[in-house]
Amino acid sequence: MKKQTLSVAMMLVLGGTLAACNNDAENDDNNASNETSTETSEEKSSVTEQAIVGDGSSTVFPILEIVNEDYNAEYGSAAEIGVSGTGAGFDRFIAGETDFQNASRPIKDEEKQALEDAGIEYTELEVAIDGLTVAVNKDNDFVKDLTFEELYKIYSGQAETWADVRSDFPDEKIVVYGPDQSHGTHDFFKEEVMDDEDIQGELIQDTNQVVNAVTSDKNAIGFFGYNFYLNNKDNLQAVSIQGEDSTEAVEPTEENVKSYKYPLSRALFVYVADEKVKENESLSQFIEFLLDNASVAAEDSGYVALDEEKLNEQKDKFKEIIGN
Repeated sequence: MKKQTLSVAMMLVLGGTLAACNNDAENDDNNASNETSTETSEEKSSVTEQAIVGDGSSTVFPILEIVNEDYNAEYGSAAEIGVSGTGAGFDRFIAGETDFQNASRPIKDEEKQALEDAGIEYTELEVAIDGLTVAVNKDNDFVKDLTFEELYKIYSGQAETWADVRSDFPDEKIVVYGPDQSHGTHDFFKEEVMDDEDIQGELIQDTNQVVNAVTSDKNAIGFFGYNFYLNNKDNLQAVSIQGEDSTEAVEPTEENVKSYKYPLSRALFVYVADEKVKENESLSQFIEFLLDNASVAAEDSGYVALDEEKLNEQKDKFKEIIGN
């Protein structure tokens, strides 16, 4: 009996020892598995752990917003994107505070010089096409089209009433709105329509407030990106525009904007800092993702996508930065 008891005891001890060994082995395996999992997770997230910072145009922002949401869904990280306006955005870009800059107009000569002085090399990437839209209140039943000359009269302050614009318009005071000087939309209109003369009227920093002002006043007129018009077209009427070299007024439609037949069609841009793209893998990945998804994002946000050839040109320009 003693031998039997001893034998059982030995077996229990032995079994406990084996179980402990097995548990240790399992723990080692689990630890190894967890380490491998952590390493894999770290490897996957290492590309997106650096901050990505952009700023600029409120017109371009809806495109970047869609891209950023999709990027976050795929990579678990998102860019920080401000909407201070094209001009203010370039100020931050020149100061080295941002990695990329959204713009609803081409870069100005003085901004190029400031970047050169700051030692910042950059690349201009076109991401979509916009038709700057002039719109009136939905209850306005007399303004269907305007010429550049008539727009100049309105936005220079020469025309105080609608009758001053065209004799068969009513003798009602015009209420004039537009985005302020922080916006590329303002700069584009000033250059194209005003011959670089100052714009007169109530100029507002928030483009949504420009839209709201026009929808609230029967005698109001305003201008903004095509996207703002599409999102509020139930309460606005787009005005067909006759360009300086044209004999007919053209409506802002997707087809007319894409062909640049509409005289206030314009390119939308993202400017990237070359050195930051090379140093920041996350930024490089984000811009590549932007270009791969620019067409869908442009259409989804109410703009016009680039044709395939033009988009491929932008991708090739970006590849030159990263050396691919």
